[in-house]
Amino acid sequence: MKKLVTGILSLAVVAGLGLGAALAQGEEAGGEEHAAGATPHYPLHKPEQQDWTFAGLFGHYDKGQLQRGLKVYTEVCSACHSMDLVAFRTLEHGLGYSDAQVKAFAANYEVQDGPNGDGEMFARKAVPSDHFPAPFPNKEAAAAANNGAAPPDFSLIAKARGIERGFPQFVFDIFWPYQEGGPDYIHALLTGYQEPPEGVQVAEGTHYNPYFVSASALAMAKPLSDDQVTYDDGAPQTVDQYARDVSAFLMWAAEPHLEDRKRTGFMVMVFLLILTGLVYLTKKSVYANKEH
Repeated sequence: MKKLVTGILSLAVVAGLGLGAALAQGEEAGGEEHAAGATPHYPLHKPEQQDWTFAGLFGHYDKGQLQRGLKVYTEVCSACHSMDLVAFRTLEHGLGYSDAQVKAFAANYEVQDGPNGDGEMFARKAVPSDHFPAPFPNKEAAAAANNGAAPPDFSLIAKARGIERGFPQFVFDIFWPYQEGGPDYIHALLTGYQEPPEGVQVAEGTHYNPYFVSASALAMAKPLSDDQVTYDDGAPQTVDQYARDVSAFLMWAAEPHLEDRKRTGFMVMVFLLILTGLVYLTKKSVYANKEH
């Protein structure tokens, strides 16, 4: 029986290694297959895993980075993408702004309110309790202004997008969860625009990006360029830095309580370890004088 179990485990290991090698070869050959006319698997290129401050057991948000990411969103992304689920007041705790700063920031926007006493809707300046207003009145108008593709809402985009983890990474994720797939994907997409390879054609009005999760090209043109957004803290004004900052900001928008969750989780683990030790010592004390 022991030999049978050992043999089964050996076969499983060999099969797993073979599967890992096949997946790796498939990823390397993805671009070549696409150029040769074979059915590709999207994204054509796998996003690289980035180094984020909010990763890991003790991860935390860099408030300076979040403030820069908000600046990139408001000056670039908000022209097309909404954040319907994010209220201005959350910026105070999450990004470290004062109450006065949040009020001043919200006052830059107008929101629709009403009806008034005459039964009519009216526009007013936003207050901290309001949510980020959408750039378009409805999805149909958004699609009409963007080549028929309505830009997705950014409230939960960092949690809704991600990348597949092949063998053996998915095994390690069981013990050390990988939750940064969304920011990694957003960063790769924003920095991944390039000219299509020779022999590859994209539809008119679309732009080649091998990191796009649904196709080899998308309707959104390259949104970022160097020195497009001015930073006040001396951070590099490059496409890579803009992409990192806005990706981190969108992660915060999707999970603003990440720091509290990790802090609570750590305390729970410490409590369980202490409880386990006490239970063991209690059991040892109770049965110390018992005959076995």
